[in-house]
Amino acid sequence: MREFTVLTHRRPDDTTHQLRRLVEQAAAAGVTLRLDAEETRKHGLQSCPGLHVDAPVKDDVELCLVLGGDGTILKALRLYSGTSVPVFAVNFGEIGFLATVEPGEIEAGMRRALDGDFELLRLPAIVLQPSAEGSGTADETDARASTQDARRAVNDIAIHRKVGERVAEIAYEIEGEVVGNVRCDGLVVATPAGSTGYNLANGGPVMAWGVEGFVVSFIAPHSLTARALVVAPGDRLTIHNRSLDALDIALDGRPAGEIAPGAKVDARFVNDIGTIAQLPGSSFYRRLREKFGRLAS
Repeated sequence: MREFTVLTHRRPDDTTHQLRRLVEQAAAAGVTLRLDAEETRKHGLQSCPGLHVDAPVKDDVELCLVLGGDGTILKALRLYSGTSVPVFAVNFGEIGFLATVEPGEIEAGMRRALDGDFELLRLPAIVLQPSAEGSGTADETDARASTQDARRAVNDIAIHRKVGERVAEIAYEIEGEVVGNVRCDGLVVATPAGSTGYNLANGGPVMAWGVEGFVVSFIAPHSLTARALVVAPGDRLTIHNRSLDALDIALDGRPAGEIAPGAKVDARFVNDIGTIAQLPGSSFYRRLREKFGRLAS
């Protein structure tokens, strides 16, 4: 049996009608769309040919179909991180940089999804964990990244001062070499996929998909010399909180704890975490022009 997991964004009024039509397409193709309990409640649907409601999420589906924006797409990528399940996304968000097709192409896009007419792009992540002394080998890095206290971000990790607190003081080192000590509102560590988000708003460089490595940029630095830095994929970044207050951590925009005063955390690049579907011949640079050019018009 062919099965697709379906995830949608928070506004069901935008997607329920389209989802009903996709169920009909799926049934005609012999595919079952699986909605978990939250999605079932959101859309008020019942099981029928082409649809399985209240279905537990499982890793052996053929595809994860997303109707939403970049936040929902990132949720799907995290859900299926470390698996071979690709995420095929229809943009129902503001930008949808990670989306495969636009809403006006949804029926044709669904046909492509059902026919497997798409290319796969493996995406990396940044793993954040308590700082460990010594650089470690690649195998040791992988082992640490798989432990329970390791946290992954497909887009970016943001470390920033708490609302109403004083300006942060953040020092950072790479492979044991101190690079800088910056007074700022915070720091962002972004993958290539996430470099067009918070990092771009900070004035950081855009990294094309397929580039290995990550970028470090600063949020409102109180300095004329603080500059974004692209870090090699095998290098360990250590972030020190030299502020008098704790700093908040957000992974892909989700609150994920804090760094106490005087504490530090490590960030590392990890390849091939998630899989995004894109149309054959799709170009990162065309996508960049269309998404951000549209916002400027």
